[in-house]
Amino acid sequence: MTEVATSPTSEQLLVVVDPVARRTDGESVRIAKDVLSAGAATKVCLPEGPEEFARALARRGSRRPVVVGDDRALLRAVSLLHRQRELAGCVLSVVPVGGALSLAGSLGVPTGAVAAARAVLEGVERRLDLLVDDSDGVVLGALRIPPVREPAAPNGATAVGPGAGRPWLRTCQSLIRTLVPARGTSSTLPGPSRLRVEVDGTTLVDLDQPVERVWVAPGGAGVAAVEVRPASVGAEASPLLAEGRTVTVSGAHFRYRADAEVSGPVRTRTWVVREGAWGLTVPAVG
Repeated sequence: MTEVATSPTSEQLLVVVDPVARRTDGESVRIAKDVLSAGAATKVCLPEGPEEFARALARRGSRRPVVVGDDRALLRAVSLLHRQRELAGCVLSVVPVGGALSLAGSLGVPTGAVAAARAVLEGVERRLDLLVDDSDGVVLGALRIPPVREPAAPNGATAVGPGAGRPWLRTCQSLIRTLVPARGTSSTLPGPSRLRVEVDGTTLVDLDQPVERVWVAPGGAGVAAVEVRPASVGAEASPLLAEGRTVTVSGAHFRYRADAEVSGPVRTRTWVVREGAWGLTVPAVG
């Protein structure tokens, strides 16, 4: 792992550059480092793999961590800080670089290297809810069952799934959209699943009702937004909607996609909302 330190101002940053970002877009990485180094005292770490990435974060000291990388790098950083029980007291910053940037964008981070680096220097902290499962995994944006691959949207737009049409969902729709394929795409959906979905102990759908898909996302104010699409013959069935602090899915072995990661198979999994569990630097408004 290579480390380079500069000190133009009193601001202390630990800039961890994901190796995938260096390979896929070295020019954006260079621009991000230049902007950050011009505005703050920076220590740049160039880890060669996940273990060095983890060590760099663990040894950050009082420096504010800045991840230069894609959605997987952001998720890795949050997961590591969560497992170290240091997430609540750490404000994380990210400069999105790489192929998959929709999660970072949905969280309010600019996806251009210059704008994102300036937000690191001049932005404000936004406290965000987090979904934590019973295996200590985390979800920043949304999880989906089954884990259908996200298709590429035209002109760089994020693929959009069905909306629920409720005011309380507006704040999290952009998060759900990062994982919901657009209608009419070529993605192949698997057959219906028989799952029990419980929200705060109340059954939203049981094993006797096959479902095509399930979405869960932090909805703000310490609750999760849940949408279940029942299987139907002919006309599309209306979605089942709920909100709550605890969501349990059980049934036959199933896989799920949480942000950029596919996990499972499992027979049951419970997610709990942690309100304001982590802080992310975003551009200041006004």
